[in-house]
Amino acid sequence: MEDNVVTKAVNERYARAVTTGEEMCCPTGYNHEDLRTFIPEPVLKVSYGCGTPVGLTTVQPGETVLDIGSGGGIDCFEASRRVGPNGKVIGIDMTDEMLALARTHAPTVAANLRYPQSNVEFKKGHAEAMPVDNDTIDLIVSNCVINLAPDKSKVFEEMFRILRPGGRFTISDIVADQPIPRYLLDDKEKWGDCLSGALQIREYANGLRDAGFLGIHQIGFIPWRVIDGIHFLSLTFTGYKLAETPATDSSTFATLAGPFSQVTDERGRTYVRGTPELLDARTSTLLHTPGYQPYFLFSDTPIGLTPSHPRWQAIMPEEAPCAWKGHFAVLTGPFMEAHDDDAHSFHMGTPLEICSKTLKVLQHEHYQPAFAIMNRSGETVSAETGECQPTSGCC
Repeated sequence: MEDNVVTKAVNERYARAVTTGEEMCCPTGYNHEDLRTFIPEPVLKVSYGCGTPVGLTTVQPGETVLDIGSGGGIDCFEASRRVGPNGKVIGIDMTDEMLALARTHAPTVAANLRYPQSNVEFKKGHAEAMPVDNDTIDLIVSNCVINLAPDKSKVFEEMFRILRPGGRFTISDIVADQPIPRYLLDDKEKWGDCLSGALQIREYANGLRDAGFLGIHQIGFIPWRVIDGIHFLSLTFTGYKLAETPATDSSTFATLAGPFSQVTDERGRTYVRGTPELLDARTSTLLHTPGYQPYFLFSDTPIGLTPSHPRWQAIMPEEAPCAWKGHFAVLTGPFMEAHDDDAHSFHMGTPLEICSKTLKVLQHEHYQPAFAIMNRSGETVSAETGECQPTSGCC
């Protein structure tokens, strides 16, 4: 299907929703009771999304925030509350009806927040060509919108262009565990349902990296729908436009503490648990981003770790039989590759079938933030199916 046909179909459907109140089928996590205290009901009725990128303590006071696909304005108005009267929020949308609704209620929101005037501006534009100056935005948010754009690589490039050095994004979107077949790509209704435009997890993250972002990692995950064996997931990603730093040695050492036994970062450098590595300035900046930082011990002198050290983390599977029940794990960053202590090699964005013991390991609080887990079995699998002993080397 041609890009202009997709854009026209999506635009018409969202324009229609303003008057019909049509329910869009993306999962959301809005607390409407809280938002109703300052956002008018007509805005809440046309609020569509697949996550809460503004509500995850993402927005900081005084920042300039941009929302891609602002719709009726719910995320912009929530961001307005969080940045405070000294911050600024810009909403970009291509649908005239949505823009009119958002602009109509902006003064009411400002009055409810007791601001002297609204700090939200709504602009008409496409995600592939945003009417915003270079290097001017602190934070980009988007809620189930980029999957609707035909040219996602251009969207990612635009995001990188408008973010200031040191800026970041938090975007919730629908992704898929495998390629979307042609019959769905040509289905206009499925585009509006946030299905046909979904990229695979690996493709989505790689597109962001190709645009220049680093430190990309998951901060939210919701299983959504399964259509003809394709799993659609709501993922919330954060990533950074790192400030330019010289490629000179720093005085910082980093030691991988675990729970992974070995990892490879987005620049291709590999770290082994317990072994200190001298970092150059660029790598030090990367590893100090929130996605990487919890996995490392940083020091001014090299510190090696052994199992007796309090920072050493190793989570072994139980010494018990296991079973295969249809579970697959997807590494969702920030690492490009990671190894556990049971000979599994996980590659960013690529589903790997796991047994019941490995499932339990990855559900541990130290592993869980790095994975999205789904079950591909079409029906309940008995505990005995595929059962094996710890000595069989099955997993």
